[in-house]
Amino acid sequence: MKAAIMGYGTIGSGVYEVLDRNREIVKKKAGEGIEVKYILDLREFKGTPVEPLIIHDVEIIVKDPEVGIVVETMGGTSPAFEFVKSCLLAGKHVVTSNKALIAAHGTELLSIAREQKVSLLFEASVGGGIPIIRTLNESLAGEVVEEISGILNGTTNYILTKMYEEGWSFEDALLKAQELGYAERNHEADIEGYDTCRKIAILTAVATGKEVDYEQIPTEGITKITDVDFSYAARMGASIKLLGTSIQKDEKHYLEVAPVMVSTKNPLYSIDGVFNGILVTGNMLGVSMYYGSGAGKLPTASAVVGDMIAAVQQKNMPAAIGWNSEKLPVFPAQELSRRYFARFEGTREEKKQLVEAELGKVKWLVLDGMDEFAVVTQAMTGAEFDTAAQKIGGLRQKLTAQV
Repeated sequence: MKAAIMGYGTIGSGVYEVLDRNREIVKKKAGEGIEVKYILDLREFKGTPVEPLIIHDVEIIVKDPEVGIVVETMGGTSPAFEFVKSCLLAGKHVVTSNKALIAAHGTELLSIAREQKVSLLFEASVGGGIPIIRTLNESLAGEVVEEISGILNGTTNYILTKMYEEGWSFEDALLKAQELGYAERNHEADIEGYDTCRKIAILTAVATGKEVDYEQIPTEGITKITDVDFSYAARMGASIKLLGTSIQKDEKHYLEVAPVMVSTKNPLYSIDGVFNGILVTGNMLGVSMYYGSGAGKLPTASAVVGDMIAAVQQKNMPAAIGWNSEKLPVFPAQELSRRYFARFEGTREEKKQLVEAELGKVKWLVLDGMDEFAVVTQAMTGAEFDTAAQKIGGLRQKLTAQV
């Protein structure tokens, strides 16, 4: 099988390396060898082993009947969308690691793939090297997925880990993440939760078989989290994680991306650094957890190559992974009844009567030398909390609390 790689950056070069280093095992598993014929990139890579493979015109790939599988590791939505669409229409299998592409155009591209009887596979678009897409589609095919909750962005998890374990400021942790190459050039997608939002949309679409509009998912990042929040978390034996959450309840789907106070009892508490962790609750299986490298050159490339092998194995019987064009109604998770961690200005003595009148029985938390206090509420909807907090006044922080 002749292959082409579109985009020879971190992931694209990793795919080439995995195919080269694991050549024999790839051949054995796929049933035939996979040979890279072209690498599409703007650069030349002179003096490197891949120089003879470099091309600059996607039409060379599209029009070459020898190329049966194309890997897209360019990132972004354009020209990735146009290039992938052209390859699918030309009857070529496509494997991508591009969550922005799949979240924005997955429905159309999956439809084209089905019409052309080719595979469009995107395991590496969520969770890096963690095999979560195929798990939801195949291993858990007999389950009604009731909840997906996960740390889906290694950059934000690295930042929050540094703030919690070493007392770093948000700014210092972000700077270090950039120095180490964990944060993307446009780190806004990471820290504002947009990356996690696209990923939880993809997971929900795979689990339900319906299109999920990621722009409808309420999304909050980590820029408002402070060292004071972590001081309260430590007092409670908890930590703060940015979670993508998808809950099915009473035939409705509630989605959200937000920082959450999680206790040591939650398996996601111990997911540190750039690692990802995903909890899936099935109506028969119960809770299962998937953990591993959520990013990085070789872990992500490994997932891409796994998809390439699957595409070669299935050939003219492409994998039925994805969703149809029916849109899934998205409801905000704050409509659910949940506990909240909240910080208010003032003293406990001043506001105790008012707080308990509005929020009922709460767990009180006070840090020495602070002109504020915190509480953990009983379960209530987001609207109920917001109404009560407005009457109390002086709200400084509000986080969902799984404690």
